[in-house]
Amino acid sequence: MLKAIRKRWQYWVNQRIPRSDQRAFGQRNIFILPTGAGVVFGALLLIMLITGINYQNSLIYLLTFLLGAVVVAAMHQTHRNLSGLELTLIQAGEGFAGDLIPFRLRAISPRHDTLALSLACDDVILTQQHITAGQQADISLSVPSYQRGYLQPDRILVETRFPFGLFRAWSWLRPVTSGIVYPNPLAAPDVASTVQDGNEQSKSRSLDGNDHADIRPWREGDMSQRVQWKRYARTGEMVIADWESEEGSPHWLDYEAFAGVDRELRLGYLAHQVLERSRSNSRFGLNLPGQVIEPDTGAAHTSRCLKALAIFGLEQPREGAPVPHGTRAGEGAGRVTGGVL
Repeated sequence: MLKAIRKRWQYWVNQRIPRSDQRAFGQRNIFILPTGAGVVFGALLLIMLITGINYQNSLIYLLTFLLGAVVVAAMHQTHRNLSGLELTLIQAGEGFAGDLIPFRLRAISPRHDTLALSLACDDVILTQQHITAGQQADISLSVPSYQRGYLQPDRILVETRFPFGLFRAWSWLRPVTSGIVYPNPLAAPDVASTVQDGNEQSKSRSLDGNDHADIRPWREGDMSQRVQWKRYARTGEMVIADWESEEGSPHWLDYEAFAGVDRELRLGYLAHQVLERSRSNSRFGLNLPGQVIEPDTGAAHTSRCLKALAIFGLEQPREGAPVPHGTRAGEGAGRVTGGVL
């Protein structure tokens, strides 16, 4: 029953606050409720009122109504503090799986100062953000990532408890623009590209018919097909035979070179190779099924290749179809604080 109620609530909120990279907060999309301290304070006021009625004490009446007026004023001020704020997503960041991906937001409060503003996504919280009236402030909120692909937060919480913490006013920003999460780099085994310079067609590398091979010890990441199992059965020594064959161009990083390996593992290998070539400023191209990036150098080329690996085989999220990015939010994601840039 609770699950059904929660689902119904989320559906209602999503209808009231549709996805958009820009949100102006007002009466229609701001929610306000008393905090725990506010509930206790209200209970004390009720006790004071009952006491004043019982003893017919004018001073208790005066203090009770005075504090009651403070509560009403605090409720109004808490709502007003968030009302009128405009929040815009100006840049969705990029990074590797497992990293915190920065989302850059721009806040402006045209009519009055917005004080003690908090933003949160999953377990990452930004506190004590102050927006001066009529001035822009850029805020960087880091969003946890757990797998490669598009990173589209379902909701970014925006809240305030100013001035006394008796009430909590909050709303959400539900961005459309997605961040990019690159595959986690994995040390790649030594394999040769199947791509020849001047030929965009991949050629299967054949190991048959070769008489020469270099024997080396097995390393983690080597494909099981290349292990000399007969020798292992005789001696207990696990070795790899590197056969001499016609190799493809060294300028190409090739998806097909890792035959028999899981797709995500291949992408991790390629991400590691891209970073290695980038560090050495070597010229390289990337060959993926259905996409070929010609050899080049530079930071822009590296970013393009990593992005191609990140979104390989995935569709860009659409309106109302967020990408799950926190399915293991409890694993290794702690509370992180940050500030205004």
